[in-house]
Amino acid sequence: MTHASLLRQITDYANRANPYPLYEELRKTPVLREEEGGPYVISSYWDIENLLHDPRISSDENNVTAAGDDELSGPEATGLPPSFIRLDPPEHDRLRRIANSSFGPPHRPHRIESMRPELEHIVTGLIDGFGDARQVDVVDQFAYPFPVTVICRLLGVPREDEPRFRSWVDPIVAGLDPDSRTSAESKKTAQEARLQLGMYLNGLVEQRAREPREDMLSDLVNSQGPDGSLTTMEVLSTAVLLLIAGHETTVNLITNGMLTLLRHPDHLRRLREDPGLSVKIVEELLRYEPPVQLVPQRTCITDIEVRGVTIPKGSRIWLVLAAGNRDPERFKDPDRFDPDREDIQHLGFGSGIHSCFGAPLARLEAQIALAELARRLENPRLVEDPPPYRPNAVLRGPRHLNITFESLR
Repeated sequence: MTHASLLRQITDYANRANPYPLYEELRKTPVLREEEGGPYVISSYWDIENLLHDPRISSDENNVTAAGDDELSGPEATGLPPSFIRLDPPEHDRLRRIANSSFGPPHRPHRIESMRPELEHIVTGLIDGFGDARQVDVVDQFAYPFPVTVICRLLGVPREDEPRFRSWVDPIVAGLDPDSRTSAESKKTAQEARLQLGMYLNGLVEQRAREPREDMLSDLVNSQGPDGSLTTMEVLSTAVLLLIAGHETTVNLITNGMLTLLRHPDHLRRLREDPGLSVKIVEELLRYEPPVQLVPQRTCITDIEVRGVTIPKGSRIWLVLAAGNRDPERFKDPDRFDPDREDIQHLGFGSGIHSCFGAPLARLEAQIALAELARRLENPRLVEDPPPYRPNAVLRGPRHLNITFESLR
């Protein structure tokens, strides 16, 4: 293995099922640049943590000045203004504060926790939907529909419109995979879905402006705090961010979680006997198998030095969160899945001003989903290991997870 080939191996689908040996190799060169014009790749825990908090690191695509092609970076393909995760302060801070005021503390401190009964009801319904089948695809029949339904309820999409909503989400999410971006048909389908979704959400926005309800979309539309209000386009951009970012990552967190538990049957049995263990299990999963493997959309706005290497202004930077999460300089025995690990300050949700906006909801969804799957599936087993993975190297997770089981509790 040579350094010149390392990034290509990491993005190569052939290594998607187990990229961790490559990350181990990557950490031997904490600041790696593969070729002229390529990104600077950061892989150690402390360096990633520091850069996530460094104001000299930008999330704005307009700050990229270095020549060269970067297959994993690029503008958001939504047809809307950039969401706040693609902006820098002060505009990032303004938009995020407004969005957060309708999502959690201090203005809506109980919004997420109050959804627990509804989340449990959705999970129960999906598992009941397995019926008499003794083999299911955890992705298509459970982990994929669950977060879409949750986002619909959170935003305030009417129940009768949820099937239409999902029909638009499917091609948009599919278009996130790098291999799909090269397909003209896939691009056209995703573009049409984005247009229809945007028109639909715009109709809801106009309705909520006239008749506010107890949902997040109403809060976004009618925000009147010290940071002012959101424009219609900013409301739509934030809603689409919640939909896409919150959906794909949660699917992967649940699916990676179930796969990991099936590979560690002792912990699966413990979870069945003690559902409260789901809190520790999800935190360790976020370290051990994070749904977001790396963050490629970062740029330095001035020359910076990392480990004696000067990264020039305008250069792209990749922060490989999954490599940092298994850095032996930070975590003892990092390649072992250990829900009882006491030191669990992982990078699974990032850190700093861009730490995952939907983390409280994602945690709760994964905790409820995994605890209930463990409780209700009698003797679950993997049909194939490793399962087939999604092509995406950034949002890594199985495309299918077929399992068999003896009965439903």
